[in-house]
Amino acid sequence: MSPTNGENKLAGQYFDAAIGLLERVRDEEGAAITAAATAVADTVESGGRLFAFGAGHSSLAAQDVVYRAGGLALMNLLAVPGVVGVDVMPATLGSALERVDGLAAAVLDTSPARPGDVLVIISLSGRNALPVEMAMNARALGLKVIGVTSVVYATETRSRHASGTFLKDHCDIVLDSKIAVGDAELTAEGVAAPFGPASSVVTNALLQATMAAAAGELAARGFDPPMLRSGNVDGGHEWNGRVFEEYGDRIFYRR
Repeated sequence: MSPTNGENKLAGQYFDAAIGLLERVRDEEGAAITAAATAVADTVESGGRLFAFGAGHSSLAAQDVVYRAGGLALMNLLAVPGVVGVDVMPATLGSALERVDGLAAAVLDTSPARPGDVLVIISLSGRNALPVEMAMNARALGLKVIGVTSVVYATETRSRHASGTFLKDHCDIVLDSKIAVGDAELTAEGVAAPFGPASSVVTNALLQATMAAAAGELAARGFDPPMLRSGNVDGGHEWNGRVFEEYGDRIFYRR
């Protein structure tokens, strides 16, 4: 059965909205992307480690830059049990854990992160205790923090952290995804709630653009960036094995 004209129209509207957001972050976040890419390149070149953290659906963007074909091999997932993905039961537990005080400090204290490393923290709203405390504690430990968030939440919502602050307030560099409060790009007659979230599309693109710029920066310095190849192309596993052997002390997802 062919889709109706209304369904085709909504699909097109979603693509238009996503493309518009991508164009906006490309045009408005160039300086921040360059700064973030430089921080990543500096850390790789100096022997540091790279980590990414996100809770709930924000974890999708963190996972997308870890052990990724075409990605930097040194990016590691900083996982908080119960908040990465929706496989925890009930799924609402992950949202509840984002509001628990003290969890971020416990995770960081037992992680391999050390001063001089980079931590990318992804949180669309940036208002919950977990991402705010993750950024605060990471900076206190001497890490450089790159936050990926929608800055508008700080003006249209209230923080859920005791300090009243948002993720953006505790970052060295902020990448603004420009996503509207509520993360729903579409409305339609007969659909009671707004729909069509675009945060995953935009946040993934922001981070992949940053990683691409970091690879280019390293190459410009004469430093061969440790990139992974797809295991589904001939020679990919052998290539990755050599990268793992050379950089094994900075890669934690193989242990």
